[in-house]
Amino acid sequence: MKIRVIGAVIFGAGVFLLVAAAALAFVIAPSLKQLPYDLDPSTSVAEAPNATFLEIKPGQVEVKQATLRSTIEIIPDPMETEKLPEDLKGNVVVWDAYQNVIRTDDQYEISKYSAELALNRRSGAPADWDGQWLAEAVAADDPGNVKFVGQIYKFPFGTEKRTYQVWDRDLRTSLPAEFKGTETIEGVEVYRFEQVVAEQPAKNVSTESMSVLLGRFAPEATSGQVMYSNTRTLWVEPTTGMYIKVREEQHKELVPATGASTVLLDADFEYNQETITKAADRAGSNRAQLNLISIWAPLGLAIIGLLLVIYAFVLGRRAASGGAHRSGGGPASPAPAHNPAPARKDGGVLTDELPAPVTPAPGGPAGIPGNRSDRS
Repeated sequence: MKIRVIGAVIFGAGVFLLVAAAALAFVIAPSLKQLPYDLDPSTSVAEAPNATFLEIKPGQVEVKQATLRSTIEIIPDPMETEKLPEDLKGNVVVWDAYQNVIRTDDQYEISKYSAELALNRRSGAPADWDGQWLAEAVAADDPGNVKFVGQIYKFPFGTEKRTYQVWDRDLRTSLPAEFKGTETIEGVEVYRFEQVVAEQPAKNVSTESMSVLLGRFAPEATSGQVMYSNTRTLWVEPTTGMYIKVREEQHKELVPATGASTVLLDADFEYNQETITKAADRAGSNRAQLNLISIWAPLGLAIIGLLLVIYAFVLGRRAASGGAHRSGGGPASPAPAHNPAPARKDGGVLTDELPAPVTPAPGGPAGIPGNRSDRS
């Protein structure tokens, strides 16, 4: 009886661990693979040494050359997140983004923008939200008509080795970024994606801005375009979808209807080492936690639970086998009557003759009824 009780307890513990493993893998882990509401603000810095760029000051528009530094800050907006429509609540979080570009020698601000958008918590892609906006220092003609699409500040949790659409602010749309391979940065395995933006007219240049550019660099022209191209390379940690490293090789050129063209921007921006190190550390830590909850903990619990169930089954078989052994033999048969050995003619005992065979009683020594050593 005691063995059966112990077996039942062990079996219950094994089943509980198996259920816990399934809950971790299929309920808890997926709930963690999404953007949290209380995400800490993050800052990334990219630098472009010896860049050519357009510098606009009061009464002065010049093309200069210096090292540029681009800083992007991401800040979650819990108040706007709380105001989201019911069909978006729970699946979407609102972020505010701010970027400014300065020249590092005199800290003069070259450009800046700010934006507010809603991101799907799992895919990291923008959600269809009426409250999104984008404001730039040099506004386009239709600033209120922006619609964010594609990946912008991160890739999905569980990034795959395939092509993704990535947002481009100068074109106000998304273009494909192709998977190019796997690399290791700061000890973290990353996927490398490359987006090639072929030369085409920039969409974020207003009529007023074009008039200023033509007046300074092509006064004889009455129209023109700012042609833009870029090669954007993204190194993404696949479990979290976080950017570990970003590089943008940007080129902008004023092409007037008549007259020579003028390079307005030629800059190779790349995350600085501090940003790369912090991103790798943060992504590595988050990846380890997600893998622990989604892979290793469920696997360990499942193995222990399965072993306990098997052990409980073995105990149950032993208990059943022992009971059958005790009850299946029936009552002990009485020992045969004692037959004294026949006497010799001289009155002695015939000790050179073998005694008749005796059948032992079940469970005890031969010929001793009822002396069963296993009787409980």
